[in-house]
Amino acid sequence: MRILFLTHSYNSLAQRLHIELAARGHEVSIEFDINDVVAEEAVALFEPQLVVAPFLKRAIPASIWQRLPCFVVHPGIVGDRGPSALDWAIQERQTQWGVTVLQAEAAMDAGPVWASRTFPMRAARKSSLYRNEVTEAAVAAVLEAVGHAERGGFVPRRVEPGQSGVHGRERALMRQGDRAIDWARDDTATVLAKLHAADGFPGVAAEFGGIGCWLYDGHADATLRARFADAMPGTPIARRLDALALATRDGAVWIGHARRRAADGAAPTFKLPFAQTLPELAAGLPELPVPALPWREAGTWQDIAYEEAGPAGEVGVLHFDFYNGAMSSVQCRRLREAFLAAAARPTRSIVLAGGADFWSNGIHLNAIEVADSPADASWDNIVAMDELCRAILECTSHLTLAAMQGNAGAGGVFLALAADRVLAREGIVLNPHYKGMGNLYGSEYWTYLLPARVGAEAAHAITQQRLPIGAAQAAAEGLVDAALPGSPAVFLEGVVAQAVAQAQGPQHGAALAAKRERRARDEAIKPLAAYRDEELARMRLNFYGFDPSYHVARYHFVHRVPHAWTPLHLAVHRRTMWRAQERLKTRDAA
Repeated sequence: MRILFLTHSYNSLAQRLHIELAARGHEVSIEFDINDVVAEEAVALFEPQLVVAPFLKRAIPASIWQRLPCFVVHPGIVGDRGPSALDWAIQERQTQWGVTVLQAEAAMDAGPVWASRTFPMRAARKSSLYRNEVTEAAVAAVLEAVGHAERGGFVPRRVEPGQSGVHGRERALMRQGDRAIDWARDDTATVLAKLHAADGFPGVAAEFGGIGCWLYDGHADATLRARFADAMPGTPIARRLDALALATRDGAVWIGHARRRAADGAAPTFKLPFAQTLPELAAGLPELPVPALPWREAGTWQDIAYEEAGPAGEVGVLHFDFYNGAMSSVQCRRLREAFLAAAARPTRSIVLAGGADFWSNGIHLNAIEVADSPADASWDNIVAMDELCRAILECTSHLTLAAMQGNAGAGGVFLALAADRVLAREGIVLNPHYKGMGNLYGSEYWTYLLPARVGAEAAHAITQQRLPIGAAQAAAEGLVDAALPGSPAVFLEGVVAQAVAQAQGPQHGAALAAKRERRARDEAIKPLAAYRDEELARMRLNFYGFDPSYHVARYHFVHRVPHAWTPLHLAVHRRTMWRAQERLKTRDAA
């Protein structure tokens, strides 16, 4: 079928649905929902048989849904209506939730149901649920709905809230009054549910010493309350790196990120680590030290954590769960230290586990944007990423295995390729390219790692096309070694089990010897330093050259500037029109 995506942005769900539908032979084109005229023009150009709306913030124009079947992906159970479906479900601590594919009509979320799926809820951030359970349910439901449309003859059922057997109901937009934390009354679980429900957007409004902000990235802590028993609920009690712990009436929560309320007339703010957002609040708090090799500790928050697996602890497992997958210079260097410390342990293999939601998305654009010199900060960040990659590449004491539980983008993909073996979880999305960020050239030794895996021609195509790649396609193309099923936890357990079996097996020594020989041979042909210098020479132009594209793109990304158009690599329907316009310009010039 010819399917037009009408979406607010090309988010993780839109990317995954694009991958899944294209893999099944459907012709998919994408239009960002900028206004009615643009949407109507996209329909006229592409002439789709079906419109799918993975992520919208406003209604589809009647001029479209009255002419074509339009499927809206609603992150709620059958009968649920309203723009804050998942927020309410998390905050109310529902045990079951779902996704419904509805046909667009005049009333929001009230059209007939084409497909639905349910799933058990985790106590997790909204962004985590969205990227995992919601996405998996949405893929299954959309594929079913598209199948009905393709075959024809299906009659969708109309559902009303309150109808027998329908548990969903109509609910209003969740506002900050609904999200407000009552520190004196709310226990830790309630505080965390409110933080989770607002994560990503819009955050939970709070005020400290007259300074307003929004809180994100909450984590419960069961270890601090006894030490700070006299602390008033809602007050900061400790600092770990750039996260701050706030007391609750029965424990504590770590807040990783916040956004400061801008002063009247000041430039809009964006998310940063909490201690950077409100340095006044962080000043003087007791610092909880983090060792170079932070062993995993139950009941508290750690962005980097290490543990060992196997009967004799043969395998080290290094977790790094950075918010939204972004890695600042400091985080890159801390992770490098942790990796080197893990490599000094008497283990045989190291599993690089990343986080459950993201493996890595490369350099930390928000941290760069706030720096006195974004160009200098960009340079320092990419150098730190390179140092981390090189430590993994040059590790000859252990076999290394990248366990990609979550999505990865840009330099984060090539960080994974630095490992000897790369396994990806089915369902994750990889974006192994930089061009979308102002034509960045990229580093992380990608010019060495990518062609070695897929060949020079495929490497060029992957980095130029700017399209996401699913795990199955990545495995088929050789970008990763295999794609394995399961939830993040099940996937990681299976990967660690493989690593333990390999470490115990008779071929481990031979594999390690072969790795050393391969590294020495490659180094003799062309040293890693040469790849790095060539890549960084191109990136220096991105950061310090006359073309400001990277700095403009970074600003738009960090400040969430609304899209003014849909890029041509997504809007297939506009490429023909663009080429025709270029031909006319050439003819007129002649």
